Amino acid sequence: MSLLLSEETSIFDQLSTFGHQQVVYCSDPDTGLKAIIAVHDTTLGPAFGGTRMWLYKNEAEALRDVLRLSRSMTYKASITGLNLGGGKAVIIGDSRVEKSEASMRRFGKFIKNMNGSFITAEDVGTSSKDMEYIRMETKHVTGVPKSLGGSGDPSPVTAKGVFMGIKAAVKEMFGNDSLAGRTVAVQGTGNVGENLVGLLRKENVKVYISDIDEDRLANVAKKHGAEAVSNNRIYDLEVDIYSPCALGATINSETIEKLKCGIIAGSANNQLADEAIHGKLLLDKGIIYTPDYLINAGGLINSYSEIAGFNRERTMQLAENIYDATRTVIKKSKIENIPTHLAANRIAEKRIADMKRIKATY
Repeated sequence: MSLLLSEETSIFDQLSTFGHQQVVYCSDPDTGLKAIIAVHDTTLGPAFGGTRMWLYKNEAEALRDVLRLSRSMTYKASITGLNLGGGKAVIIGDSRVEKSEASMRRFGKFIKNMNGSFITAEDVGTSSKDMEYIRMETKHVTGVPKSLGGSGDPSPVTAKGVFMGIKAAVKEMFGNDSLAGRTVAVQGTGNVGENLVGLLRKENVKVYISDIDEDRLANVAKKHGAEAVSNNRIYDLEVDIYSPCALGATINSETIEKLKCGIIAGSANNQLADEAIHGKLLLDKGIIYTPDYLINAGGLINSYSEIAGFNRERTMQLAENIYDATRTVIKKSKIENIPTHLAANRIAEKRIADMKRIKATY
């Protein structure tokens, strides 16, 4: 999900636009920590969202990112049927050189002070080791190592959800969900992207991959029998499915013009540069777009399972439910002739509204 706001938009106007309940600024000069925690909606449960560490160009950019991402988490939890609200945290800085045990533990204290209204996990720029440091200060964190009773790396579950979303879209477009002989272009071979490549190759899919890390690209291509292509070629390939698994906003006016695929289904967040414009362009072009926050919900499911005490088998079963949820969204899109992201939004919003009405009767 994405909403565009200018740098001049005031903080309070941004909160009003997105409908947030709380934004917490975290600053600690001793460790160099600069972070923002956003709680969007807690109707369904405590706000949950990963902690992203990124070298934003300024605080305004960081705020816009955390507001967008936290709102997406609300919708993701709702449409996936989980009893969680939406939140997100961003730490401003270069994760390669500015991260330390002290700063992570100080961040954990900020989370502790929120008294359970926000639960976090790893995200871009953070790791399970960082979650271990946060865990030293607060219990409101998931994704810690298995040795500490956590669920460990969530990327296999996230990849499973994306895989099920791809199969659901293929079923709608071709009449059956067999992937044998299909072609997929996976952009980004990080942990989720590589796991997805592995699942696709097991189904005899022809997979093209791209990544800004050339060494990783070569290794993943060799390991899984995929074909490596340069980043600037990925949009020109004639494939059945384009799967963006890196950063967001890769679906925009320029790339939509180039795309030669029938389906877009990937794990990246905020794939549509502008929902209103690019969701409609995809609908008009006849491309099935599986909303990112729906099919990349495996990571959230993994964390929810850790909170609820589910085993790995149950976690994977919940991820497989993304297949039916995706088909429901695509069908609603077709019946109402609206973009799939809007269909997904309406389903998520209805569940939240229904729960608000029920709570009002307590």
